[in-house]
Amino acid sequence: MRWIDTLEAAAAEKLPEAVHRYYRQGSAGGTSVGEATAAWASYRFRPRVLRDVSTIDMSTTVLGTPVNAPVLVAPSTMQRMADPDGEIAMATGVGAAGSVLGVSSNAGTSFADLGETGVPWWLQIYVVRNRTITERMLDAAVPGGARAIVLTVDTPVVGRKEDDGQTVWELAQPGQWLKNLPEGEWSDDDLDKADDLSPDVIGWIADRTGLPVVVKGVLRGDDAKRCADAGAAAVIVSNHGGRQLDGSIATAQALPEVAEALAGTSTEVYVDGGIRRGEHILAALALGARAVFVGRPALWALTVGGSTGVTRLLTDLGDELSHTLRLSGCARPGDLTPDLVIPGEPGLLGARRS
Repeated sequence: MRWIDTLEAAAAEKLPEAVHRYYRQGSAGGTSVGEATAAWASYRFRPRVLRDVSTIDMSTTVLGTPVNAPVLVAPSTMQRMADPDGEIAMATGVGAAGSVLGVSSNAGTSFADLGETGVPWWLQIYVVRNRTITERMLDAAVPGGARAIVLTVDTPVVGRKEDDGQTVWELAQPGQWLKNLPEGEWSDDDLDKADDLSPDVIGWIADRTGLPVVVKGVLRGDDAKRCADAGAAAVIVSNHGGRQLDGSIATAQALPEVAEALAGTSTEVYVDGGIRRGEHILAALALGARAVFVGRPALWALTVGGSTGVTRLLTDLGDELSHTLRLSGCARPGDLTPDLVIPGEPGLLGARRS
């Protein structure tokens, strides 16, 4: 069995049940979260042959930052419940793997402390109803070393979670999250997600910070084009790990349309959601993604192995990608093209199992 496949079960043995449930759950009936990985596994490949694959080079750049492989870590909160050092341990593991870290605006580590690690990191931000809160968080992220702002746009309201029993919020201790919330007497209404956003918010954030803006939560080609036209440096094809609108299309299905809409522009395309194997990464890159993000696997790896677990996760996925590149007849990610991938035939896998 692959080490990656053992991580969630091993993490479940270490985590309080409410924390494990919070990390893994989707919204409502769990349809989208349940379909994510299967959607990537449904693709089939048309590999090239008689190609020189004696040397594989997986290195690339994301918004100008060099990475050893196109596998990045998605932003997530409550990391101090996985490891006492939280985002610092995650950053250490990411840095050792030569990757980029997404950092939640709800993180339990200060932006200044993250900056001292020297790891390239991008701040994921929610725009809240009281814009002063968002402005002050952005203003703190820039001197902390953030290299991009990841604007999450699929959360005008938090998706409904159908919890049964104790919740993670009942276990959370002061300092385990919201470390970067500005001082002040903020009401629940102040902190609620803004539900009146338009593409203009992209330029507002770019002007405020001087950093590239990455729009996270795009599932449609027309929305991707609107983001690019408004100045987005990149988009992340994402359904929030199946945690927002349940029944949202799988990112594996949404990626081709988004990539086609942004073809010929300078806007980079990334994707997350259900990516667990080198073959999944191969499909994503061939279909137009410049890099992929992994979320839950990084939390499981952090829980089980701390920073070294995170490094191993990214390294193992990179090794699998190198293997699949060689088998596909491509020496580098830039050689991958959409014609290498076709959708799987419905019922084919079931017929083989019978």
